[in-house]
Amino acid sequence: MIKKRESFFTYTFLILVSVLSIFPLVWMIIATTNESVDIVGGKMTLGTKFLENYANLTAEQDVWRFFGNSFKYAILTTVLSLLVCSLAGYAFEIFHDKWKDLLFKIILMTMMLPFVSLMVPLFQMFSKANLLNSTLGFLLPSISTPFLIMMFRQCAKSFPLEIIEAARIDGLNEWQIFIKMFMPTMKSTYAAATTITFMNAWNNYLWPKVIMTKGNSQTMPMMLSSLTSGYVTDYGMLMLAVLITTIPTAIVFFVLQKSFAEGITGAVK
Repeated sequence: MIKKRESFFTYTFLILVSVLSIFPLVWMIIATTNESVDIVGGKMTLGTKFLENYANLTAEQDVWRFFGNSFKYAILTTVLSLLVCSLAGYAFEIFHDKWKDLLFKIILMTMMLPFVSLMVPLFQMFSKANLLNSTLGFLLPSISTPFLIMMFRQCAKSFPLEIIEAARIDGLNEWQIFIKMFMPTMKSTYAAATTITFMNAWNNYLWPKVIMTKGNSQTMPMMLSSLTSGYVTDYGMLMLAVLITTIPTAIVFFVLQKSFAEGITGAVK
């Protein structure tokens, strides 16, 4: 009887938390079908203004160009970050010595530096290198992060050194060992890193705002900011833009959520 009562309270609590968690998404979807005055008034039923909000949004903003920019930058950042950070994490663990350990500690210390403190010198460097409004300028500060390097190094600790020694005896070089043996073994880690990197790159606002000065180089977060900068905000149009912006990150997370949990657990261990 006591166990049944505990289960009842547990499931009741979980249901309430689930409802509270999903409510903002449901409200956002409902808001895309209503006009601004209804949203401000707290209307919680579906309306008939979805197509009108979409027409207003596409007339005011080049939505799909900005969506394509965000998608391109996020994919490139994710692919390059996974390659660079996994190589670095693997090398720090498999070939470590006291100097590499010292360098790794210095890299971890850079996590304490806020990006705002680096923004001005980075902008000056990229401006002198003619990298403003370029894909390379967007990517370079993001393709190597201390967190991902640490994450891959932690996972490399579980990779048996005996396998590496056996592979070397069989004639495989270090690149072959990394690509054919390490990468397939660390699928969950790569999935977790993909989720984190893609979401960070997609939602990145500050650096694109600084480096992308031309209108046709904008990303979705920059577009959302421009929709709220006027004297009057069209909340129906804004909510539709937020929904479009949310969809890619939601898809990536739901597709990789199981591997994400496994990868994060492996990194912590």
